Amino acid sequence: MTTQWNIAQPSIEDQALAQELCQSLELSPVLGRLLVGRGVRSLEEARAFLEPTLESLHNPYLIEDMEVAVRRLSQAIEGGERILIYGDYDVDGTTAVSLVYTALRDHLCPADRLCYYIPDRYDEGYGISIQSIDHAHRWGAGLIIALDCGIKAHEQIAYARSLGIDFIICDHHQPDEALPDAVAILDPKRPGNLYPNEELSGCGVGFKLMQAMLSTWGHPENTVYEYLDLVAVSIAADIVPVVGENRVLAYHGLKKLNSSPSLGLKEIIRTCDLEGEIIDMNSIVFKIGPRINASGRMMSGTVAVDLLTADNVTKAQQCSALLDQYNNQRRELDQIVTQQAIDLIKREGGLANRRILILYQPDWHKGVLGIVASRLTERYNRPTIILTQSADDLVGSGRSMRSVDLYSALEACREYLVNFGGHTHAAGITIREENLDAFRLAMEAYFERNVEPVHLTKQIQVDIELKIEDVQPTLLDDIRRLAPFGLQNEPPTFVTHRLRDAGGSRVVGRDSRHIKLRMTDRYCKNRPLHGIALGQARHASWIMNQQAFGICYTIEDNRFYGSGFMQLQVKDIHTTEKD
Repeated sequence: MTTQWNIAQPSIEDQALAQELCQSLELSPVLGRLLVGRGVRSLEEARAFLEPTLESLHNPYLIEDMEVAVRRLSQAIEGGERILIYGDYDVDGTTAVSLVYTALRDHLCPADRLCYYIPDRYDEGYGISIQSIDHAHRWGAGLIIALDCGIKAHEQIAYARSLGIDFIICDHHQPDEALPDAVAILDPKRPGNLYPNEELSGCGVGFKLMQAMLSTWGHPENTVYEYLDLVAVSIAADIVPVVGENRVLAYHGLKKLNSSPSLGLKEIIRTCDLEGEIIDMNSIVFKIGPRINASGRMMSGTVAVDLLTADNVTKAQQCSALLDQYNNQRRELDQIVTQQAIDLIKREGGLANRRILILYQPDWHKGVLGIVASRLTERYNRPTIILTQSADDLVGSGRSMRSVDLYSALEACREYLVNFGGHTHAAGITIREENLDAFRLAMEAYFERNVEPVHLTKQIQVDIELKIEDVQPTLLDDIRRLAPFGLQNEPPTFVTHRLRDAGGSRVVGRDSRHIKLRMTDRYCKNRPLHGIALGQARHASWIMNQQAFGICYTIEDNRFYGSGFMQLQVKDIHTTEKD
């Protein structure tokens, strides 16, 4: 099936605005169009986008309950209470716990009055567990700060209150109408919340709490910026929008990650062979993040926090080596479960044609469900939920494409679920096995009613169609100015038509699945373009027989051989081109 390319068609007003930006800010026409396509509507917004400043961060006290949270946490510090810092076992949760723990330890509270707790994915599951509250009670905690979770923990927080333990919740997930009985609930998605950025990561919410605390206690404004490397990791790994305040946090967090990362992150960078490289959002998504995540997937998320809060090199090296082992184990399991899921779809004919894939095997490893769901969503262009057995229930992770809201579907079918939570395109669920068939039917019916077939056709959103002569090294400089990239600020995607092999294109890769391209136009007047088309060797014979083709691509700086050169990352090829 041919992938549909949707090329942006700017309005007359947008074209005029792009031209104005180019003239006033001395930008290239392509960069002007790209900025307008990213929602920039004025010169001031363009300057803020191209030069993100920490001075533009929002006042943390705009978050509802922030004053209450700061007052209660200050009371705990002044009164010598013990404080337990609790978080989810994924990257967002462990970076959030690490940030709050180290900020309190380094500047506000003796370490012997602090401890952190990451629940066990297998024994306790997602969210706040009763076991953790019992642990906090035995340890003598008077306050628990919950990060990246807690917004639906009604029973657990009521239980903690009965033991004399208060909760401050720092979450970013969608709340229900009724909120838990916590002392303070910091969640930018709360109804009626006036905070300008609803899309903070869980670590971002923890950062805002520490920003408020440190300023209230008289520390210099830049003290909290020591922890921006952790925030950048959470933004990239948790796939929150990289626009507005999140763009500022990611931009400056990456600068710190490249210049003076914390000891734990520095050790992960070394383990990933990223020393001396420019670390960007992709470095986090594909190398740093998976290692942190592997801790909670394969063993205990506590190891990740041990690393990220380490204050000596020996401990950091030991923890980083453990994470690397867990990541290798995770990769093996990921491949096995993914292949088993693909085989299941092949065996049960017609599954791939449904508007949602819901797959269950009792022995699938709980730690890789989300990864497998992501891979199947990418392969079949369908929202996917992968389930396995966990104690008396089934647990699962769901993923969806950008065009389909999975969370709303789960809300509509919540009567069949024990519990669920997450975001628009990623969610976790718990369900009784006897409800699985009814849940599957209800979800399929929901998507039949609410999702058009066109949304299940693979589509690529294209920023600009370029001629071959427009693809110059200066274009790469323009693209760098738009970084960091992520959700809602993806790397620019271009289309160029009527290309031909310039000689030298060939199939590459251990399994001969990829094409290394050397391209020109029919007149061969332009310098050949170099590109790599992963998984598209099926087009090789057409291209090498001098037939015309079009490509959809992003542009990257290939530094594999030391000195960089411009390379096109070809996302799709159309072989129905006419000269």
